[in-house]
Amino acid sequence: MDILTLTLLFAAGSFLLKTGEQRQRISLLGTHLAQFQIEKLMERLNDGYLRALDEPDAQRQQQIWSLHSATEEALAQQFARFAEAFSQAEGPTTWVNRNPLPYAHRWLPAWLAPGFDARALMRLHAQGIARVVANPQQLPVRDRARTLLAELYLMQHSCHWFCRSRSLASARLLARHKTSYEQVLQAVSPATRRAYQDLTGI
Repeated sequence: MDILTLTLLFAAGSFLLKTGEQRQRISLLGTHLAQFQIEKLMERLNDGYLRALDEPDAQRQQQIWSLHSATEEALAQQFARFAEAFSQAEGPTTWVNRNPLPYAHRWLPAWLAPGFDARALMRLHAQGIARVVANPQQLPVRDRARTLLAELYLMQHSCHWFCRSRSLASARLLARHKTSYEQVLQAVSPATRRAYQDLTGI
């Protein structure tokens, strides 16, 4: 069997394994998310915030901000519950490989299959969202809104990264929100950014 044939067989096998791994991840994440209304709350908050940020009248803008406090609290609480439920998933199924080979962490030594546990990543996002909603630093309303949107966009990026890949997650972020991954990472709270970089190695 020649080198080209072996290469094609390896590529085809890797593709099939990677596709199967991605399906398992999508199913795992979807099963947990289906118990909550996180995506619906996030869309409501995103639309409301963008409308407020575009509102030129200060009084009307303040009214729009105040309408969304209950949504903020509900979103923070639901994501915290999701992160707690997701933390009960089995470790091997939640590992995110930095090595592009499928199931690399299961058959390669740790130094050849670097990565991180998505359970810890979701807990990190839950803490970051809750922290911005609580606003202990008393950020001005516009700054707080922008920071919370960034926290939500980064969380969404992490979900897509877990299911597919970081590059695809970044492309979806740019296509959906017209914002780059790097911009979002700089816009989240400093505590979230430090914890995220420590965990993911970015």
